Amino acid sequence: MSTLTGQTFLLPDLGEGLTEASVVQWLVAEGDVVAVDQPVAEVETAKSVVEVPSPYAGRVGELHAAEGETIEVGRPLVTVVPEEGAPDGGTADAARREAETYREEELAGSGNVLVGYGTSGAPGTGRRRRPRRPGPPADDRPVKVISPIVRRLAREAGLDLRSVRPTGAGGVVTRSDVLAAVAAVRSGAGVAAGAPAGTRDLAPASGGPVPDASAARRIPLTGFQRAASAVLTRSRREIPEATVWVDVDATALWELREAARLPGDDGPGLMAYVARFVVEALRRYPVLNARLDVERDEIVVPDGVNLGLAVQGEHGLVAPAVLGADGMTTAQLDAAVRDVVGRARAGRSTPEELAAGTFTLNNYGGLGVDGSAPIINHPQVAMLGVGRIIDRPWVVDGAIVPRKVTQLSFVFDHRVCDGVTAAAFLRTVADAIEHPLPAVLRL
Repeated sequence: MSTLTGQTFLLPDLGEGLTEASVVQWLVAEGDVVAVDQPVAEVETAKSVVEVPSPYAGRVGELHAAEGETIEVGRPLVTVVPEEGAPDGGTADAARREAETYREEELAGSGNVLVGYGTSGAPGTGRRRRPRRPGPPADDRPVKVISPIVRRLAREAGLDLRSVRPTGAGGVVTRSDVLAAVAAVRSGAGVAAGAPAGTRDLAPASGGPVPDASAARRIPLTGFQRAASAVLTRSRREIPEATVWVDVDATALWELREAARLPGDDGPGLMAYVARFVVEALRRYPVLNARLDVERDEIVVPDGVNLGLAVQGEHGLVAPAVLGADGMTTAQLDAAVRDVVGRARAGRSTPEELAAGTFTLNNYGGLGVDGSAPIINHPQVAMLGVGRIIDRPWVVDGAIVPRKVTQLSFVFDHRVCDGVTAAAFLRTVADAIEHPLPAVLRL
């Protein structure tokens, strides 16, 4: 799309059936000069946060959305006006030729991807974020907020973000920070000194009238929440799931992990070992690493394992996958798990990681709970959950002794296998946890 004075870049197709995105933050301002492939905005989809680069070069003429605003795919995002006197003559025709050349390179280089996202630029492209304008003094400057969801929660609660203590990396205020602040106010614990009256008013007045339910606030679902709702609802509607569980003595695994620690190198974490045992169990029972094609009445078993990991990220629960997990050593799995989880928590998972999982591992022990009956991540057919590892009394050789015990919960699609197969899979993982050294040596 073009205008008389410039080219208007429309929000591109972001893939995975996504039809809209929210502008998290602009990386340029009106009047800034941009180059082809320079990021101009960060947008939040129902899947993750991605940078959107400009296919045009020139001066930013207009930003078509405010930060926090949601726009549909195909609607105007930014207008770029060609620079007069540029080396190529600065004409609109030259800018259009440059954009078309760029699109051709995108299609040739990486296929169906967001324009400028997922491909490497030539050396010296100068891709950089636009520096922030000087802000107010430190005492008055709002702390950094990345997610529009966080800003919306604070705004709807009447909460001044300057009163919230950030816990995110680099001083970022997270959703949990805002929720904790709101809970503190409502419980009477108060907020930081200097908080505006709007936040203090959140505390219930002693002996006050009962709130009118008809006056309750309505909070629209975000794009992420709508997408998650659709997947979870479909899973519950279509999959006849069953759950089996077992308590496991993880003492030997705990001791193996401790013995593997070296000065300056902690070695693989517990979840890396569990992931390795899960991959081996899926090799033995590949039907649990499959999906069901209901149209053709076929169980589709892939060649490899893309191990999904349930992660509570900044934007909600996601399950990005470690791609090719079945070809990794324990150390490689440890590095991959840390990388995938770290980026997922920051909302930086790739569309491929979010869509490619063939089986999901859910470590809800980190939430301080022992067991769960999780919802299967459709179109997968099974999920394994690991509870917290705590000291419990356990019978060993007729004596009651303290041991490191965890609970494994396994939910599966009863259409693709029966309880015998599910129990055999679960015992394979449990036995490996209880006797990890032989299991590691066999792998």
